Amino acid sequence: MRKQIAAANWKMNCTFQEGEKLMDGILKAEIKLADHQLAIFAVPYPYLLMTRSEVEEEKNYYAAAQNCHHKKSGAYTGEVSAQMLHSLNISYCLVGHSERREYNAETNEMLAEKIDLCLENFITPIFCCGEPLNIREAGTQNEYVAKQLEESLFHLPADKIKSIIIAYEPIWAIGTGKTASTEQAQEIHHYLRSVIAGKYGNDIANEIPILYGGSVKANNAKEIFGCADVDGGLVGGASLVANDFIEIIKALK
Repeated sequence: MRKQIAAANWKMNCTFQEGEKLMDGILKAEIKLADHQLAIFAVPYPYLLMTRSEVEEEKNYYAAAQNCHHKKSGAYTGEVSAQMLHSLNISYCLVGHSERREYNAETNEMLAEKIDLCLENFITPIFCCGEPLNIREAGTQNEYVAKQLEESLFHLPADKIKSIIIAYEPIWAIGTGKTASTEQAQEIHHYLRSVIAGKYGNDIANEIPILYGGSVKANNAKEIFGCADVDGGLVGGASLVANDFIEIIKALK
């Protein structure tokens, strides 16, 4: 079975003390993950060591960074490199989240550089893709997300692409009052997998976890995760509430 993943994205939320309390609240549930299940916590940079320390005795629980810089090192004040993350024993990193694409002008080509640096430093990238509202309304979402995969991932050889986790974000369904149905989630996840299969073959495409990142909550996680091509979720707001994220972890296949 493909890896099934509950990934929390705290974004720019929580003080250090609030983050500790949140982690303690989630871990007190003592959820025992199966070999194919992962819980990943993408936290702000100042909380990486705290989070890693909290989870290091737990099976299949991991800390992740929310971003890394697209250059190896240099005069980039305020930035954090993949090598730095590796030196902290951080195993996962979000790459290309929709907010960074929008607010930080990150391009597909820039993200390809980040992907390479993560893999060079033994960090598993969680590559985010997805379309905004105007693209969905125009009905061109398939071409849009295929281009994101092709320009950021398809330079990788087959043995490297297998190391990637993909997170699909329907940007149009986040904060717009519109809701993505489970049918829409399954449809686009199946399409993404078919695009990967077209480049690398079905065997590799069927190994790659594809997470759903569209307002996953405690009360809809089980239904969304039940879709054949949905392998868990990248969770924003609900990951900041211990009891909600506990239920989301429990909803993994």
